[in-house]
Amino acid sequence: MTRKEDGARETARRMFDADRAARALGVELVEIAEGSAVVRMTVTADMVNGHGIAHGGCVFLLADTAFACACNSHGPVTVAAAADIDFVASAREGDVLTAEAAERVGFGRSGIYDVTVRRGDEVVAEFRGRSRTLRSAPD
Repeated sequence: MTRKEDGARETARRMFDADRAARALGVELVEIAEGSAVVRMTVTADMVNGHGIAHGGCVFLLADTAFACACNSHGPVTVAAAADIDFVASAREGDVLTAEAAERVGFGRSGIYDVTVRRGDEVVAEFRGRSRTLRSAPD
């Protein structure tokens, strides 16, 4: 690993450490590499909706956090331009969910990332995020 790669990953780690929303929900950064990241979260009672299943917004937050870490692993400040998610299975209180993000393509200041959210080997959701690198850091 070069110093540049290590510095870029450190930038993504600092971004994650400052992410109060993800941290408040107990999201853990498991792994980060250039263009990829893995995060994990246990579904708590506060994350369950009126149907007794994990709220879609919480599952989206987990996937979005993996996406953010992956696209910021290159170094420059990068934000979401758009994202969508398909829920394919429900999760319940106590389930441990893992989101794995991978860069599919980068072009100019834009990128496309896919994130798979799993409970063990079972796919819970598929997320696609489109990123945009900022010309300068936000205020």
